[in-house]
Amino acid sequence: MSYIDTITFNPDYVNIIDQTLLPAQKKIIKITNHLEMGDAIKRLAVRGAPAIGIAAAFGVYLGVKDTAQNDYHTFRKKSDEVISYLRSTRPTAINLFWALDDIQNLILNHKSDKPLEIIETIYRRAVEIYEDDLERGKKIGEYGEKLFHDGNTLITHCNAGGLATSGYGTALAPIFMAKSNGKKLHVYADETRPLLQGARLTTWELMQQGIDVTLISDNMAAHVMKTKKIDAVIVGADRITLNGDVANKIGTYSLAINAKEHNIPFYVAAPLSTFDRNLENGEDIPIEERDPAEVTEGFGTRTAPNGVKVYSPAFDVTPNRFVTGIITEKGIIYPPYKENITKLLS
Repeated sequence: MSYIDTITFNPDYVNIIDQTLLPAQKKIIKITNHLEMGDAIKRLAVRGAPAIGIAAAFGVYLGVKDTAQNDYHTFRKKSDEVISYLRSTRPTAINLFWALDDIQNLILNHKSDKPLEIIETIYRRAVEIYEDDLERGKKIGEYGEKLFHDGNTLITHCNAGGLATSGYGTALAPIFMAKSNGKKLHVYADETRPLLQGARLTTWELMQQGIDVTLISDNMAAHVMKTKKIDAVIVGADRITLNGDVANKIGTYSLAINAKEHNIPFYVAAPLSTFDRNLENGEDIPIEERDPAEVTEGFGTRTAPNGVKVYSPAFDVTPNRFVTGIITEKGIIYPPYKENITKLLS
C-alpha cells in the first residue's frame, strides 16, 4: 500500500502539500517557522486531524530551533509562547492538542538538559509522531479492509486519506489496502460543502490509486443509498469522546442518519490519538465556525447576496447510536462504546 508525502521534513524546514490548491495544482509549501505553520493550519493548507497534529509538533520545533543559546527559563518562555499560538489555530481536532501536550511534557521532563539538547529531542519526537501515524494508518487499513468484500460499494465524506495524515489515511486506508489485496471497490465521494474536500481531495487520491470513484453532491447521499446498492459508509473523525460520539466534517451527522434509515453500516476510522480521554460525550466538543465567505463566495465567486447572515460550523457530532464500529490501529471497537473504548485506551 503506497502513501502520499503530505508532510516531508528536515532539521531546517518542513514541506507540505498546499491542499487549498488541489486538484488543479500540486504545490509544495516550505515552512520555516511556527507562524507559517500556524497560518497553514488555519487556512487549511494542511488539514485532517492526524496531519494537523504532526504539523503542530514540527511547528513547535521550528518555533524554538533558533533559541539554543538561551537559558532554560528563557527557552521555556519562548516554547510556551509558540505552543500557545499553535493551540489557537483550530479548536476541534483533538490531535492538535494531543501533539502539543506531548511536546510540552517533553520540554518539562528535560528541564535539566541544555536548550540545544531539548531542541534536538523535540525534533526527534516530531519525527516519531510522524512515523507513528504512518504505522497507525497502515494498521487501520489492515483491520478495516477485512470489513469489505470484492465488489462492494461505499460512501465516504470529506477527506480522510493520505492528505489528512502522514500518508496512508484513516477512512481511505482500508480502501487502499483492499486495492492492494486485489479487491475492487466502488466509492461514492460526497463533495463536502462548502470547501469541497471530497470533490477536490478524496476523488483525486482515489483516482491516483486507480480506485473506481463517483462524485456526488452532499444532498444526493440519501437518494444514492435508496437507489444504488451501498454496502457501507466509512468516514474519518476529528474527535471521539469516551462514549463513542464522533465529531467530523459538517455533513457527517446527516450521512449517519441516512445510513441508519437505509440499514447501511456506518463505520468511523481513526487512530487512538483522536480519542478525547477528558470528554464523556459529544455535547462538550468545541465546534469551529469558519469564515462566512467560505459559504457566500467560495473559491472567489459570490453565490449569495451581500449582507446575508451565515452560520458556518466546520464540524458536527454524530451520536454513538448511529455508529456501527470504530476502526482503530488496535482493532475495531463495537458497542457498548463506553466500556470498550475505556478498555482499549487503558
